[in-house]
Amino acid sequence: MSLLEVRGLHKIYGQGASALPALRGVDLDVDRGETVAIVGESGCGKTTFGRIVVGLQPSTSGDVIFDGERLDDLVGNRRSRCRIQMVFQHPDSSLNPRFRAGTTVREPRQLMKGGGRDEIEEKVDEILTLVGLGSEYKLRRPRELSGGQQQRIAIARALISDPELVVLDEPTSSLDQSVRGRIISLLRDIQSDRDVAYLFISHDLSTVRRIADRVAVMYVGRIVEIADTTALFESPRHPYTKALLSAVPSFDAEQRNRRIILEGETPSPSDLPVGCSFQERCPLVHDRCRRETPSLEKVEGGRSVECFAVTDRVSQ
Repeated sequence: MSLLEVRGLHKIYGQGASALPALRGVDLDVDRGETVAIVGESGCGKTTFGRIVVGLQPSTSGDVIFDGERLDDLVGNRRSRCRIQMVFQHPDSSLNPRFRAGTTVREPRQLMKGGGRDEIEEKVDEILTLVGLGSEYKLRRPRELSGGQQQRIAIARALISDPELVVLDEPTSSLDQSVRGRIISLLRDIQSDRDVAYLFISHDLSTVRRIADRVAVMYVGRIVEIADTTALFESPRHPYTKALLSAVPSFDAEQRNRRIILEGETPSPSDLPVGCSFQERCPLVHDRCRRETPSLEKVEGGRSVECFAVTDRVSQ
């Protein structure tokens, strides 16, 4: 049994004519100690998915199962909810500007797990050391910290309650390249030390390639391909995945010349065409794509793809 199992997840914002479907039947598993990345264009539903998984907003329908229990049954139980934590995209806005770092890190432990004062303080010092900051940082406020230091405090806040799953929403997007590399190395070291699972939400494909075990590609609220990281980057199958990966910056002139430029625009989630939502931009589109909606189907090597052009060829 996977640590996290998501089945048929839908999220619709608004009602009636103004209804906006952000997620349209998403299935995903995350195993213990595994990093699964979700990638895709802005507005594809990545952050909505992460916020639902961590319990920050409800789904419209579908199930989120964490370690065999429905997430809805865990939300009201503080000691159970501490097992899932989140690191947000912008540490400068997710950290309370009035709180010193020690208070920011200490508070979740006090609220969710309790314990004596000395025990909690020892844990705060331990976590700050783990993320590469000394106990002297406990007295600093966010404005006295660099962007990288702020994100380390945010990571410490997430880890203080000993979670089994951490949802990371664009955790390095606001950092420069050198700091980004150090944060990724830190996350990998923590995972190795604590066997924590990560759901890593990002549009930074170079970073994803460094940290993820598996990658799920999302397009307009659906996962269109999921595969082991190496397999996905070396041999993408869905035409959208191919175009997405071709945009990764490269020093290789041949690689740059293989850039795939998609025609048309991403459709509005509130006005999707009948059939495949990628049909107007797809070089492989055929009649069936305009009549039927493809489903995510397993192909070779444990990979799953939502594309008739791929799955029909495999089944022949």
